[in-house]
Amino acid sequence: MNRKDFFTKTLMGCLSFYLILIQFTPVSHAQSGLNTQSSAVAPLGLAGGYNSARKPVSPLEVNESIQPLHDVPSQLSGVTRYPSGLPLPEAEVVITGADVSIDRTVVSGSDGTFEFKNLKPGEYEVTAKKEGFSVSALTTVELAAGQNFSLDLSLRSTFVVTSLEQSSPQPSASASAGTPSAPPETTFHGGFFRRFGEAYLYDWKGTTPANVLLPNDRRQGMWPAPEMGPPFPFSDWPIGGTVWIGASWAQSSPLMQALWSGPHGDAWKKSGIQIYGWLNFGGNWSTSHAISTPNDTGKYGNAPTSYDEVANAIEPDQEVIYIEREPNTVQTDHFDWGFRFTDLWGLDYRFTTSKGIFSSQLLGKNADGCPNVTCKEYGDDPVMMYVDLYFPHLGQGSDLRIGRYVSLPDIEAQLAPNNYSYSHSLLYTFDCYTQTGINDTTRINNHWTIQIGLSPGCDVAPWDKKDAKLTLNACIQYEWNTGKDDVNLCDNETNLTHNAGQYAYNNLQAYYLTYYHVLSKRWHTDTEYWYQWEKNTPDVNPAAPASVLNAAAPLLETNANGAWCNPTPQGVYPITCYAPEWAVTNYLEFLVNAHNYLSFRNEFFDDVRGQRTGVRTRYTEQMFNWGHWIGTSVLFRPELRYEHSFDNPAYQVGTKKTQFTVAGDIIWFF
Repeated sequence: MNRKDFFTKTLMGCLSFYLILIQFTPVSHAQSGLNTQSSAVAPLGLAGGYNSARKPVSPLEVNESIQPLHDVPSQLSGVTRYPSGLPLPEAEVVITGADVSIDRTVVSGSDGTFEFKNLKPGEYEVTAKKEGFSVSALTTVELAAGQNFSLDLSLRSTFVVTSLEQSSPQPSASASAGTPSAPPETTFHGGFFRRFGEAYLYDWKGTTPANVLLPNDRRQGMWPAPEMGPPFPFSDWPIGGTVWIGASWAQSSPLMQALWSGPHGDAWKKSGIQIYGWLNFGGNWSTSHAISTPNDTGKYGNAPTSYDEVANAIEPDQEVIYIEREPNTVQTDHFDWGFRFTDLWGLDYRFTTSKGIFSSQLLGKNADGCPNVTCKEYGDDPVMMYVDLYFPHLGQGSDLRIGRYVSLPDIEAQLAPNNYSYSHSLLYTFDCYTQTGINDTTRINNHWTIQIGLSPGCDVAPWDKKDAKLTLNACIQYEWNTGKDDVNLCDNETNLTHNAGQYAYNNLQAYYLTYYHVLSKRWHTDTEYWYQWEKNTPDVNPAAPASVLNAAAPLLETNANGAWCNPTPQGVYPITCYAPEWAVTNYLEFLVNAHNYLSFRNEFFDDVRGQRTGVRTRYTEQMFNWGHWIGTSVLFRPELRYEHSFDNPAYQVGTKKTQFTVAGDIIWFF
């Protein structure tokens, strides 16, 4: 493909993206009252903590371009929550203040949300109450004219769990004598394993003790998180390559709760170090089956579908452990630091492997490969190993990440909990997974965040002499509408070396555009488009003469496909050619309640030369899934998926054009 084709494809992608924006943008935007867990990068969807209500809450930033009039009414909305962070339904919220001569009361909905409209500017006091719960702490709010303010209110249960088997109200002795007294709160008992079990029980009942929860704070002036996580995998829009600057790390896993409530709990809390992870198993029923060929065992009959690529099977997808400390980026006073080490074992290592980092498990020793199939079915990969250095006085905060980290701009991510669904889109399956280098993220203000970094390229270690190439990544993120709209434009990979874009192991030159938009209180949509290419890619077109294929074969790398090159007008097949691809994916998400959500995914993928999937064809894919949480520690994700390859058969080892799967997984956090 020549440069003219490059710009034509880019224009087509942008046009597709524009049409999707028109389709999903309403005439008027409903206000979202959701203000929930804020960490976009923490891999667990564990809602831990609540907003502190012991001090007045400062007004959130309003649109700088509009000077509010004094007669414009204000609005206050929010969510009533359990101490664990999950929404608490049907609580009475009471407000009094500048515009309220007597107490004004509303009852929060089934998802915990509440709203007060048409308030005059001024100071208000807000509390929440519900039978069986202590009254929330009094919160003072100063409302400016025309302001939409979002607030969370946390209520603690007055029930106590007396054992792992039962829970009951515990009246005090003075209460039986006629003097009312608040019953004791839930607490942990016994040794480590009992506390570990109680952590799950309390989580499932929504009665996690407050002393093992971390405050879910945001820097004053920051917009509220646009979404609720959980049930969604994130509450701030994904950006990658950084912590979410200005938001606290509110994660609180069952393992850490057991440690924090033990004899050395204070030392663990003071260190800021957490150990956590999950077990993830998935399975599928598929219209494709395993078919052996001379060059393939045929086991991966669902491919190019990913993460459930083994047809009609149950597999250990990824069993993951994290050891992590996250810098405190809410404060702006002092330097802070963090680190993350993540190890993954299972089938999914096949996607995360970086050449030069224990890659012989997949690629074979000395990159020679293994007969018929790559070497190990299940493998181990240290998928993230980095340090974070936080500098508060650069812009509104700057995070410098050094090491191996997840590639920046995608909606989806390698680690299972960071995704809406079990299976991945084709768009995500065939782009960059990790980079090993240095990346700086600087928050300019509520609107602008910029990122710039250097690495040896996509999925390759710096010490790999053959394929490492000095590579730039640069991204710019813009948010507006109080965070309900977000655009991220990213040059994720551009070689800075001579002969940039030369065929190598995953040496993708890649350009991304992602867009997030809140449609209403329950609906939001995410869209991603990218264009990728490599040049001088060895020809593997089955129609090419044997002499051409034989000349191209020595240029091929293990696990790096060649291209189905087109012949010249004179009918001559080249030994190498330019290999581009482009794709667009849209998610439409519906919030059912605090424990359930629905996802609809549609995508188009054009593997122009077959370099990514191994087959030159256009694809469409449609997926519907349901996410269901038990507390914040167990997640089920069943799904239905239909996909089609238009130009050549791609499924069931290149024998079928259409595939339908019923699949699902379970993630058990610890």
